[in-house]
Amino acid sequence: MLLSVKDLTVYYEKARALDGVSFEVPEGTVVAIIGSNGAGKSTILRTLSGLKAAASGEIWFLGERINGLKIHQIVKRGLVHVPEGRRLFSNLTVSGNLKLGAYLRKDKAGMKRDMNEIFQHFPRLRERRTQKAGTLSGGEQQMLAIARALMAKPKLLLMDEPSLGLAPLLVAELAPVVKSINQLGVGVVLVEQNVPLALRVADMGYVLHVGKIVAQGTRDDLKKSEAVKKAYLGG
Repeated sequence: MLLSVKDLTVYYEKARALDGVSFEVPEGTVVAIIGSNGAGKSTILRTLSGLKAAASGEIWFLGERINGLKIHQIVKRGLVHVPEGRRLFSNLTVSGNLKLGAYLRKDKAGMKRDMNEIFQHFPRLRERRTQKAGTLSGGEQQMLAIARALMAKPKLLLMDEPSLGLAPLLVAELAPVVKSINQLGVGVVLVEQNVPLALRVADMGYVLHVGKIVAQGTRDDLKKSEAVKKAYLGG
């Protein structure tokens, strides 16, 4: 199992954001975590990546418990977070942001090879490699945020609301991007309010409501679920 989360409980001050959340991510899969705004989706990713401490519960990644590790130690093990809002270094170039994504790596030849592969994967970034990140369009910035994370050589990529703020045409471009990342052998946990997008690319998913998992299953199971249809798919 790539990732196993057991009875995770997280507080923000006295408010319980996650209440005994458990889920798994098998190797080679895309797992969606869907739910409305405020359900606790981003809190899950922040806790997995070490940005937020859990009050209780266990996080196991590749057979090792990672609760309490520092952020850079988690990244070094191959768990990498693409945060909501991109969080790029706006005054640095595209190439500069990509190099920062590989700041823990020492293999210069491998970094150069991976950057060339990323430019093949995202040709628009190659065209803008000397351009400052802050001058890119919203869609280009999202591509750069994903590409920067890939420079860290993740085994599991955590993607937090990648469709947020994008025009519908650009949102449509995200599905093949997520699938192609997965085809590279990278597992993906996709947090999304855009449920149709999430269920288009995920192998399986979990529905989060007020900090609790209320439904789970394969993509087809969730698409057929009357509760999911009514709450998230306009059924």
